[in-house]
Amino acid sequence: MNAEFFEALAMLEKERGLTADYLIERISNAIIIAVKKDYEVEDDNVLVEIDPAKGKFNVSLVRDVVEEVENPHTQVSVAQAHEFRKSLEAGDRLVTPLKTKEFGRIAAVTAKHVIRQGIREAERNQQFTEMQSKAHEIVTGTVTRIDTLRGVVALDLGKGGEAYLPKNEQVPGETFTEGQVVQVYVVDVAVTERGPKVLISRTHPGLVKRMFEMEVPEIFDGTVEIKAISREAGMRTKIAVASKDPNVDPQGACIGAHGARVSKIVEELNGEKIDVVKWSEDVSEFISAALSPAKVLNVEILDGENRSCRVTVPDNQLSLAIGNKGQNARLCARLTGYNIDICPESGYYGEERPAKEAQE
Repeated sequence: MNAEFFEALAMLEKERGLTADYLIERISNAIIIAVKKDYEVEDDNVLVEIDPAKGKFNVSLVRDVVEEVENPHTQVSVAQAHEFRKSLEAGDRLVTPLKTKEFGRIAAVTAKHVIRQGIREAERNQQFTEMQSKAHEIVTGTVTRIDTLRGVVALDLGKGGEAYLPKNEQVPGETFTEGQVVQVYVVDVAVTERGPKVLISRTHPGLVKRMFEMEVPEIFDGTVEIKAISREAGMRTKIAVASKDPNVDPQGACIGAHGARVSKIVEELNGEKIDVVKWSEDVSEFISAALSPAKVLNVEILDGENRSCRVTVPDNQLSLAIGNKGQNARLCARLTGYNIDICPESGYYGEERPAKEAQE
C-alpha cells in the first residue's frame, strides 16, 4: 500500500507540477484532521510520518500515560501502557500505530476532501505565481471555446490556467477559431475565491510595445527606448522612440531593412497601421513628428501648463493631419499629451469643417 501511495505522489508531482514536500504537508494535515475527528483528540495526539526516501508512511495515536484516566481518548493507564511496553511510566507518552482501515469511513472521506482541496489550492497558487510573473507581458494561448452569444473567447494558457478574452478587449473585426494560437497581453492578475483571474487583452497598447521589444534588438538591449505609445486597436498605432546612441537611428531600428521588422508586427496585428515617430525633448518637434504622415508648417504652444497648442498645416494636408474621423489627431494628442487645434495655412477650411481640438 505504501508503494502505491508514493507512486501516486510521484505522479501528482510530475503531472501537476506540485512539489512532493508541499503535497506531503497537505496530506499530513488532512490525516491529522481526520484522526482528530474520528478519535476526538487534539493535534499533538496525532503523529504522521511520511518519508518518500524510506518508503515510510505511518500514522499513530499519541496518548499520555497517567495513574488515573480522565479522558480515554487522550490518556491511557499505566497498566494499559504496560501491555505495549513494560518500561512506560506515568508522564510518558504511548505511541500506538493505526492501520488505515481503523480511521473509519468518515475520517477517510474527510482526508480525501482536504487532500483534494489542498491540491486545488496548490494548483491555484502555482497558477497565480506563474501568471503574476507574466503581468504586463505577452503570453501565448490556445483558443478552447468561443461564446458566440457574448463574443467571449476562452484561452488555455498552459500552466497559467484558463483566461477569457472579453469582446471589448478584442480587435474589431478579428475572428477566432478553436485550436487557434493567439498572442495576448496580460493586463493584470487578480486573486479571487476561485483562483487567479488573468485579465488579458488584444487591444492594449502594451501588446504593441512588447512586440517591438521582442522584434527589435536595440529596444531589448536598451539602446532604443519607447517613450510613448497610443493605439486604436485594429486601425492605427503611433509609437514614439528615442536613441541613447547618436549613431543609432531609432526609427530605422524599429522599421528594419525594407520594413522587415515593423512588417512582422503589422502582420501579427492583422494589418494594423503603425507610425514610428522620433521622440524629441522639443515639444514642437515632437508634435510635428507625431502628426505624420501629414506635413506640419508650424506649432504654436498656446498654454504649456494646460498642454494645448495650435498646429498649422498646408491646405492640402488638412484632411491627412486630422485623419479619418479625427483618428490621426486623436492619436497624436494621446502620444504627446497635448490638446491639438489643427489649422490650414490659408485659414480657410474650404469644404472641411474647422478642426476641433483633439482630446486625449
